[in-house]
Amino acid sequence: MICSMNCAMPEFFVPDWPAPANVRAMQTLRTGGCSVKPWDSFNLGDHVGDDAGCVAANREALRRFLPGEPFWLRQVHGIAAVDVNFCPILPEADAAFSRQPGRVCAVMTADCLPVLFCDRAGSVVAAAHAGWRGLLAGVLEETIRSMAVPAADLLAWLGPAIGPRAFEVGDEVRAAFVARDPEAAEAFAPHSSGKWLADIYLLARQGLCAAGVSEISGGTRCTACEKVAFFSYRRDGVTGRMASLIWLEA
Repeated sequence: MICSMNCAMPEFFVPDWPAPANVRAMQTLRTGGCSVKPWDSFNLGDHVGDDAGCVAANREALRRFLPGEPFWLRQVHGIAAVDVNFCPILPEADAAFSRQPGRVCAVMTADCLPVLFCDRAGSVVAAAHAGWRGLLAGVLEETIRSMAVPAADLLAWLGPAIGPRAFEVGDEVRAAFVARDPEAAEAFAPHSSGKWLADIYLLARQGLCAAGVSEISGGTRCTACEKVAFFSYRRDGVTGRMASLIWLEA
């Protein structure tokens, strides 16, 4: 497969949340860019089989809207959160945080839940990648701990993820969440024999609230249902990745 390099303008939106003025964030869409099917077209993932030249061109197009190169992670569905200012390039982690202006925290998703954080004073920001494994293991709680400010001072934005009418899981997933928190049962609806539809947004909200975060925005988009706007691994298998990015303005 050969990349045409005929890149369209990348498309993204700015999260609607009450963040301080010096906190900047953006969520990319699948549209724009130059990748061809099945990664069409603004794929930012360099690990999904897409042409390396297309990914590089897409990332360069994204870079024009940012104060610096995004700090990409090697995401592994774990809980590690790293400081982008004191960490090797491409660390194995699922969250990143920064207290320095101009340093861009980023996570990539295609059904998993991206969560952006900042504090009310605009002194620290973070981005976390939360699939069900990460949520269960505590990636959001570890991100909050790493930010080193009171949880009550934090704001969280839930980016596009697979919605509650599309996210099928087995009995073992539901049992694991309910064992950790009985209230998690509210996030699972019976679907078929041994299967449930999970509300990853509700699970995240429950975890954030339990950790002390009360200001939570977003959580209304479905990557699997909105085919034009979003990549979805569950829907398509081989597909691209969007990015959720946040940074402090100088």
